[in-house]
Amino acid sequence: MAPLDIAGAYVVTPRQFPDDRGVFMEGFRGDKLAEHLGHRLDVVQTNISVSSKGAVRGIHYADVPPSQAKYVTAVGGSFIDYIVDIRVGSPTFGQWASVELDTDTRRAVYLSEGLGHCLAAREDDSTAVYLCSEAYNPQREHGINPLDRQIALRFPDGIAPVLSPKDTAAPTLAQAEADGLLPSYADCLAYDDSLRTR
Repeated sequence: MAPLDIAGAYVVTPRQFPDDRGVFMEGFRGDKLAEHLGHRLDVVQTNISVSSKGAVRGIHYADVPPSQAKYVTAVGGSFIDYIVDIRVGSPTFGQWASVELDTDTRRAVYLSEGLGHCLAAREDDSTAVYLCSEAYNPQREHGINPLDRQIALRFPDGIAPVLSPKDTAAPTLAQAEADGLLPSYADCLAYDDSLRTR
């Protein structure tokens, strides 16, 4: 497990054990993750998305607290996973990190509460599994347009982004900030501290 350039985001690369039958690995270790986070990830909901090549899901986030921490991996096909720092006051506000998720490396990403998340499918039938710390709550969920020029996500060559109507209509980062929709860095840190003392 290694931290990414965005505080609160990590990449996890599992050890794989191949033999004549196939491959075995640990897909998730809550105890190992907790060593880095200082608290356990309480998985409340799992999500599965199946995407066509070019499908872009996000940038999504939820109100803090409690928001929704996520642990995401690919079980079919491949994605570019983007973690976007949308926490007002963060030293890396507006910046992003990306990780390729596929069925060769079997990497996963963890992103803490308050970070923005986006997936771009690199091939048809790409399937992702998300472990989430909170159940989906539509009243607390928000989005930022993934084509926002201020954020400037770099999509893989040959990928023509296909967005949902909801993501197409989502505001830019600047609009969301002006409308008071973004989480504050201070609130995210305070919530993280509260998880460590549970």
